[in-house]
Amino acid sequence: MNKPLRRIAIFCGLLVLALLIRDNYLQYVKADQLAGDQDNLRVRIERYSHPRGDIIVDGNPITGSAESKGRQFKYRRTYKDGPMWAPVTGYSSQAFDGSQLEKLDDGILTGNDDRLFFRNTLDMITGKPKQGGNVVTTLNAAAQKAAYSGLARQGGKGAVVALEPSTGKILALASYPSYDPSSFAGDRDSDSKAWNKLQKKNNPSEPMLNRALRETYPPGSTFKVVTAAAALENGLYNSADQATDSPQPYTLPNTTRELKNEGSIQCKNVSLREALRISCNTVFGHIGDQLGKDKMLKEAEKFGFNAEQFTPVRSNASVFPKEMDRPQTALSSIGQFDTAATPLQMAMVASAVANDGKLMKPYMVDELQSSNLDPVEKTQPEEMSRPLSPANAQILQSMMQTVVEKGTGTNARINGVTVGGKTGTAQHGVANSANPYAWFISYAKLPDGSSPVAVAVVIEDESANRDDISGGGLAAPIAKNVMQAVIKSKSGS
Repeated sequence: MNKPLRRIAIFCGLLVLALLIRDNYLQYVKADQLAGDQDNLRVRIERYSHPRGDIIVDGNPITGSAESKGRQFKYRRTYKDGPMWAPVTGYSSQAFDGSQLEKLDDGILTGNDDRLFFRNTLDMITGKPKQGGNVVTTLNAAAQKAAYSGLARQGGKGAVVALEPSTGKILALASYPSYDPSSFAGDRDSDSKAWNKLQKKNNPSEPMLNRALRETYPPGSTFKVVTAAAALENGLYNSADQATDSPQPYTLPNTTRELKNEGSIQCKNVSLREALRISCNTVFGHIGDQLGKDKMLKEAEKFGFNAEQFTPVRSNASVFPKEMDRPQTALSSIGQFDTAATPLQMAMVASAVANDGKLMKPYMVDELQSSNLDPVEKTQPEEMSRPLSPANAQILQSMMQTVVEKGTGTNARINGVTVGGKTGTAQHGVANSANPYAWFISYAKLPDGSSPVAVAVVIEDESANRDDISGGGLAAPIAKNVMQAVIKSKSGS
């Protein structure tokens, strides 16, 4: 063979080799990624070729499937009370993919999860049509309804999270305003308009923002529960009724700035119980400075600050600053400066106190099921941390109960039930010019000593009269209704 032909043969051989390598790479290395690519139309057509499994609350589906009018997709997703449940379900759309439980558990819901292989094989042999499995949630329908309807009545924006302290089960997860996932569950031609209306650039109220998990707010005075826990855990005080070393007026360390209390309340050397009851900034700011940033940071992180939570839907990390000077530490200890928390985080704070100091990892999926309801995976409660000793937790419980019995949280009282709580009115905006956020965190204890529910509520209402905004006035009644709903459902009445 002459030299030119030999070169051509070698070149052709290299081209064939490259083609074989590329073909094998696509088939064996990239196969799974390409098969699951959302831009792969075949994937989406297969996903909606049969009814999806359902997301279940209290034994009843809150989702469904209906025959689609489009040419390519046989079924589309439907939702019952879509806006109320959207922060839990997320959405599943032929055109816009999915989010939250719909996205995270898509394999179970479509029936394509590897764990359903045996079930799918049996169905194929028997000729049974393919069906998706179910996602069974921990949610309590009555609590969710109380949370969402309370936010809707209040108007503005806000969120509610309710937890079962002993397990970490999420009982309610509401965000307002919300959206109906059914409105854009179809193809792009039919539902683009509805989708575009919900986007932040077109809708400043951001109805698709999950405020319960993804928004961090200054927690204001609700954070004083964490500061009180730090004081007890570090031995600064060992009793709720011990007088505190609290000057008034109190000047922030290394500054000439005086830290004010609300109105004309007198907080000089009051007890921890009284300081929490009337919400003394001077007492808890001074405690933060006395303990120092390292001890305050350690206690905040035991409660879950500075870490994302996965429920399995991701929750943004709440923030307790790691780098602060003394005045900033004092301000952070009363929920100001750069301290920021999600509603989930503050529900976790109340939950840990109610559960005698043990913080359980929050979760909203109880079980994954195959199409014939066989369990595929069961979530087991998991201890996350111990921010408080049982003795100190009980001291803090008594302090929070005083807040509800004869303090700023009286709107959360429930006859025959022991309720502990803490109000918060968090300033924000340039020079605190914006309307404050109204907070309330609480828990309920039954006569047998069990605590079925802990709640966090936050309200942001830009149109409200500033003087009418308070945690006790706006948020506490919603928390009360949520707690009552859980208690009623537990008793079966």
